[in-house]
Amino acid sequence: MRKIPAQISERLPAAAELFAERGLNDTKIEDVAATTGIAKATLYYYFAGKEEILAFLLEDVLQHVADEVTAIVEADGTAAQRLHAVISAQLRVMAQRPAVCRALIGELGRAARMPVIADMISTAYFEPVETLLRAGAADGSLVALDKPRAVASALFGAVTISALTYLITDDALNEDLIARTIHDVVFTGIRPR
Repeated sequence: MRKIPAQISERLPAAAELFAERGLNDTKIEDVAATTGIAKATLYYYFAGKEEILAFLLEDVLQHVADEVTAIVEADGTAAQRLHAVISAQLRVMAQRPAVCRALIGELGRAARMPVIADMISTAYFEPVETLLRAGAADGSLVALDKPRAVASALFGAVTISALTYLITDDALNEDLIARTIHDVVFTGIRPR
């Protein structure tokens, strides 16, 4: 894929609305061109097709997650505090791009088959969260875990699905409520005390 100029990338989120409403298969490239105001020929110059446009939009979301997570991992505080901030950051990024996230829910199977997306999730989220989990065991703010990658994956899934549940029902995403709920389940558990 070629480097996408800002004047094009800034208009592509409108395509996510189409993908979310109709699905990728039922959206024509002509529809994307009409909605975004980008000529069909220009779309084909930069993208092989609709799947590449979806991949670009998902990569954009993941890059924002990566930027936020990297800053948090490198910040001060206990690993537990930073992990809570990572959860909040992922929710914030998803809330800022609801159409892309709604499109993702309809195209999860397709997105899972995009190697670049799987690689970005690993780099943007799994690896830094694994680092935090290990740091938490070292600083005493978290327990030592046998399989931090599995825990990172479970956290990513919990946050993603919680956010998507709100976004597909057109409810406003209450980032604080979801972050607190996930924090309580992760750090306190659901067993009676």
